[in-house]
Amino acid sequence: MEIQIIEFDAQYRDDFKKLNTEWLQKYFVVEPFDEHQLSNPETEILDKGGKIFFAKADEKIVGTASLLHEHGEYELAKMAVTEDFKGHGIGNLLMKHCIDQAKKSGIPKLVLISNRSLTPALTMYQKFGFREIPLGEVPYARGDIKMELDLRK
Repeated sequence: MEIQIIEFDAQYRDDFKKLNTEWLQKYFVVEPFDEHQLSNPETEILDKGGKIFFAKADEKIVGTASLLHEHGEYELAKMAVTEDFKGHGIGNLLMKHCIDQAKKSGIPKLVLISNRSLTPALTMYQKFGFREIPLGEVPYARGDIKMELDLRK
């Protein structure tokens, strides 16, 4: 199975919302902030300088990840892989692609907000070099850990 990482195209708009909603409903709930972002990816992510990527297996969209642009930095967010394709390294491919894109932009650091109950995700973030930083204010009730990756290394 060959996995391609592609950029956002309007034809995949519903896949973006579906993948993230599937993930959120499995582990948490879809919060109003999520619903707004997922329903308006162009205005809420892309038009603000962010990026949305998809993992494509043959002709099927099986994963997604985003770089949200705020305050001169990128936040890795809205990362999800459909259940049938977990365990195939798609999360790693999306993560590597997002890090590479963030480095190319010249932004010095990449942050993310997660939840301590998501042990496999936290393990992957640590493997890529993310380290915990103070949480501060976050837009998600589920967010209880913030991590940062220094892109200048």
